[in-house]
Amino acid sequence: MKRRDKKLLANSMAPTPGVKKFTKEKVRKFLLGSKEKQGFIKVFCIYALLICIGFIYLNPILHMISSGFMTLDDLLDSSINWLPSTFNVDNYVQAAKSMDFWPSLGKSIIIAGVPTLCNLISCSLIGYGLARFEFPCKKVVLGIIVFTFILPSQATMIPTYVLYSDMGILGTLWSFVLPAILGMGINAPIFILIFWQFFRQVPKVLIEAAQIDGAGYFKSFFMISLPSAAPAFITVGLFSFVWYWNESYLTQIYVSGVVTKSGWTSLVIQLDNFATNYSTYATTSNSTAVSLNESINMAGTMLSILPLLLMYFVLQRYFVESIDRTGITGE
Repeated sequence: MKRRDKKLLANSMAPTPGVKKFTKEKVRKFLLGSKEKQGFIKVFCIYALLICIGFIYLNPILHMISSGFMTLDDLLDSSINWLPSTFNVDNYVQAAKSMDFWPSLGKSIIIAGVPTLCNLISCSLIGYGLARFEFPCKKVVLGIIVFTFILPSQATMIPTYVLYSDMGILGTLWSFVLPAILGMGINAPIFILIFWQFFRQVPKVLIEAAQIDGAGYFKSFFMISLPSAAPAFITVGLFSFVWYWNESYLTQIYVSGVVTKSGWTSLVIQLDNFATNYSTYATTSNSTAVSLNESINMAGTMLSILPLLLMYFVLQRYFVESIDRTGITGE
């Protein structure tokens, strides 16, 4: 009995091959993943890459915010890198006054918002027509649209300037609004292609059912296709608004006017002329304005992008949902 007990005890203490194999398989699934779950290595690489990309984008903004609150002594002190000794809000006050912030903000919203609304209307109609109707040379039209997107605006700047001057719309908002109404606004070809791709995914059976019930082409567009195109409208609206907002060169040439100043300006244009505007403000202001330094420059730059950041923080959820919903395929 003792020999038998010793044998059973030795067998119970010996490692089981099945348990060892199960442990290796579990480690392999944890590191490499399976069909149902991603592995640790893949997830770690993805998050490390996203953190690096996020740092590249966020580091200049964080540096801009930090420098905007620094005093001149903080800038000269090498021991202060990120956190200022005191939060100097006066930099933003002086930058806002020199940029004429609130009037410039209102004009910027008009310059970017009105052409964006025109782009949404015209590009959606053009995209719907290309997606739902067949006509001769349709592929040629799509090719021309792509070519106009590739063609840089600098190549057509001089003839466009002469055309707007002959039409009498140079130095007015119509130089942005009229092309947007005709589907030729800033980066309008890419907006047409976005609507074209989205309307192709709307099920045709819905359009056919509406036509059987007596709906015409326009009614089918407004009652069936348009309500389901909210993701495309959000995407195009955000992109168009940001591109018009950041466009300073064409705004100065067509809207503000090079020869005759029209009075139209934007925050980006004010930022381009920030040094001149601040020197004028410092000369004419009754307050004791300090000389222009990096902190005031960073404060002015932050004020120019602040409305876009606020708009993104408010609309980011709808923007992400719109991107996700554009992947739904129809018949």
